[in-house]
Amino acid sequence: METRALVRIALFAALIAVLGLLPAFQLAFAGGVPITAQTLGVMLAGIVLGARQGALAVLLLILVVALGAPLLAGGRGGLGVFFAPSVGFLIGWVPGAFVTGLVMQRLSRLPVFPAALLAAIVGGIVVIYASGILGLMAVARLAPLQALIAVTAFIPGDLLKAIAAALLAEAAGRTYPAALGRAR
Repeated sequence: METRALVRIALFAALIAVLGLLPAFQLAFAGGVPITAQTLGVMLAGIVLGARQGALAVLLLILVVALGAPLLAGGRGGLGVFFAPSVGFLIGWVPGAFVTGLVMQRLSRLPVFPAALLAAIVGGIVVIYASGILGLMAVARLAPLQALIAVTAFIPGDLLKAIAAALLAEAAGRTYPAALGRAR
C-alpha cells in the first residue's frame, strides 16, 4: 500500500475520532446506545476512500479504541465498549464503510450527490443497523422486534447525516474530482 493511501486511511480514522468529540445523546429505550456524529465519518470514509480503504480507516479507529483510547462519543474506549449494547453498531461500522464504498463505486455513472446519498443510506444506515440490531439482541437481550423498534429512533438523524455526507461529497467532487476517485 502506498504512503498516500496510508495517510488517507489515518486521516479518516482521525476524522471519525474527532466527530466523537461532539456530544452524544443516550437513548435509554435503545439499550443505552448513543446517537453520535461518528457515523457521518464512517459514511464519508466509504464514499471518499472507497470500500477497502474506508473499511481499513474504520478498523484502524476500532483497534485504537480497543487499546484504550477514549475516541468514541462520550470519551468511551477500551475493551469494555465491546461488551456494551452499542457493540453491534461499532462493529457494523467496518462493513458499513465497505458497503458504502462499494455502492459508491457501482454508482460511478450517476452524479455524485445521488450516488453518495444512496451509498450512505445502504452502507451507513442499513448495514450498520443490521449489525446494531444483532448487538442489541445479544447484549441488551432485546427481542428482534424490540431491537428493530429501538433503532427506528436513529433513522431521522442518520438520514440527515447521509444527506450531509452526500453534500460534502458533491462539494469535494466539484472542487477536486480526484478526491472521490472519479478522475481516473
